[in-house]
Amino acid sequence: MIPLDRRTAGMKLVVDRSRCEGHGLCEAVAPDLLRVDDGFATPVHDGDVPADQQDAAHSAVEMCPIAALRTA
Repeated sequence: MIPLDRRTAGMKLVVDRSRCEGHGLCEAVAPDLLRVDDGFATPVHDGDVPADQQDAAHSAVEMCPIAALRTA
């Protein structure tokens, strides 16, 4: 059985790389979900958001100054 903190509730974190400018605010808010590498935010774990990290994912989306993040 998969531990509760590793399950996903079907939420994905998606980065629009054509918009991302690599400010890093998303990584600061959700370091377990995003990394800024080579000037772009990159989702960790193929963008799957563990159930216990959904609030952090929403915060990262809200913090992005150029709206390069969204949840799906």
